[in-house]
Amino acid sequence: MITSKKLSSERMKEIMNFPITYDKDCPKLSADQIARMKPAHPEYWKVEPVKVPLSIKIDADVLAWYKSKGKGYQTRINKALRDAMTRSL
Repeated sequence: MITSKKLSSERMKEIMNFPITYDKDCPKLSADQIARMKPAHPEYWKVEPVKVPLSIKIDADVLAWYKSKGKGYQTRINKALRDAMTRSL
């Protein structure tokens, strides 16, 4: 069994749709204020996704295109899949 600290897509949707209320104790922050924020304990934010070995079939031309871009083609394929996943949330 593989365990992960990742949230399910259902939970992510619930979090993203939760209404935000602002008041004097919790004011709305500007983009600049948010950009300057840093975690109190950065080591807790070093969460790496669980990698799972997988065998899939990909069209030869798609694989050749990713490989033609150089080293790290599997990482780029994973990023493309992750981007597609997060757009669908």
